[in-house]
Amino acid sequence: MVKRLLIAFTSGFLIFFSDTAFAQDPEFTQFYANPLYLNPAFAGTARCPRICLNYRNEWPAISGTFVTYSASYDQHIDAIFGGLGLLVTNDRAGQGTINTTNVSGIYSYQLNITREFSVKLAGEVTYMQKSVDWSKLNFGDMIDPRRGFVYQTGEVPGAASKQNIDFSAGMLGFSKRYFFGAAVNHITEPDEGFLGPSKLPMKITGHAGAIIPLDGNRNPLVYISPNILYQKQQDFQQLNLGLYLVKGPIVGGLWYRNRDSFILLLGLQKDHFKMGYSYDVTVSKLTNTTAGSHEISFQLQFECKPKKKKFRTVSCPSF
Repeated sequence: MVKRLLIAFTSGFLIFFSDTAFAQDPEFTQFYANPLYLNPAFAGTARCPRICLNYRNEWPAISGTFVTYSASYDQHIDAIFGGLGLLVTNDRAGQGTINTTNVSGIYSYQLNITREFSVKLAGEVTYMQKSVDWSKLNFGDMIDPRRGFVYQTGEVPGAASKQNIDFSAGMLGFSKRYFFGAAVNHITEPDEGFLGPSKLPMKITGHAGAIIPLDGNRNPLVYISPNILYQKQQDFQQLNLGLYLVKGPIVGGLWYRNRDSFILLLGLQKDHFKMGYSYDVTVSKLTNTTAGSHEISFQLQFECKPKKKKFRTVSCPSF
């Protein structure tokens, strides 16, 4: 049995179906570079129109790698007292064996509690589509103990795609020097199963950070920003601890995640343009086989008309 499993995994991609299964969301290392994916309450926090593009290639040395793309647009609109956002993500697992596309619409409302502190509340509606290419799957009845995959499967393919409507919500509190937020994704836990029940578990996210100037208030472009991110989805838990160092247009970051990896970040921000690269250094038993994970982010911040009234933006990292 062990030998058969080894043959199956080395062939590329093997999926086992049981009566009940659970899925999990892809994650981005540069979570602040993909703000709407992290927390829908970030919609409109920059006030002027903003475009974010993200690319992640996880474990490229392993056959059946996970590649995720994301694109978002958001801005604040005075007439509706809040921000609007559009988020599109695509995740390809097993070289396209499983393909997931989500399109989300977001509205966030901003409330200034005091002269120094504001709160944003947000709701998100998502159209989800997941598809599977059955021709790329391997099954147990295809395996010969000595010759490997030589037989035709007797398994009957299920549905090729599944669609759902999903709902999420978020909250963000911030001042000039600190910020914190929480989000709940997949509130209704939609069923993604092709052969049987397979719920997408609710995901709970909490994040917080601060801005600490290194030169008093004389040079606001030089500071450090310690941050913490916690996420829980079914039995999976993730804790990221680290900090950003910002000096003018250069941004550096170092993170530690879950006893699994260290994360190195280098970013460049100039005027309305921001670009970052991060590399996840795997420190688990998979160190020599994964080739880590690579992630690239790009942000473009547009100018807009002078604001009619005071608007407080979030001072937090962009990578």
